[in-house]
Amino acid sequence: MQPLDVIGVRLEMPSNQPVVLLQQAGSNRYLPIWVGTVEATAIAFALEGVTPPRPMTHDLIKDMLGILDDGLAQVRITDLTDGVFYATLVFDSGKEMGCRPSDAIALALRTGADIVGADEVLAEASVEIEEESAEQPDEQEMERFREFLDDVSPDDFSTDS
Repeated sequence: MQPLDVIGVRLEMPSNQPVVLLQQAGSNRYLPIWVGTVEATAIAFALEGVTPPRPMTHDLIKDMLGILDDGLAQVRITDLTDGVFYATLVFDSGKEMGCRPSDAIALALRTGADIVGADEVLAEASVEIEEESAEQPDEQEMERFREFLDDVSPDDFSTDS
């Protein structure tokens, strides 16, 4: 398992489908995961520190974990099968539960839980973007990734042969 950082949520063109961008910590490997609009909004709100007037589902789950005294320890992106990503929530109690990666990421951002990805998933679905210099500004890096997203589709990560 490799640590992942959430870079942000973007729209893949021309379909306007949201994609969450994860970066393998300390590397130039990125993992794009296509998500639904509601989940993309939940992730974006968490990244931007937006607190809605009424709790969203992921806020409710976070609060429920607090009441049950069992925090979220880790989110694992565990599998990619037929172009569909799978995740596991790992709780402080040691219990685990399967989950969609989009929901897992939204919850991790609210709780501060670590996000990790299976080596096999990263080998299959991540993209390396070579850096031109070690001190390249983040905006240039993101622009190169946006250009990559303009040319990629969810079918590029399908395991069908």
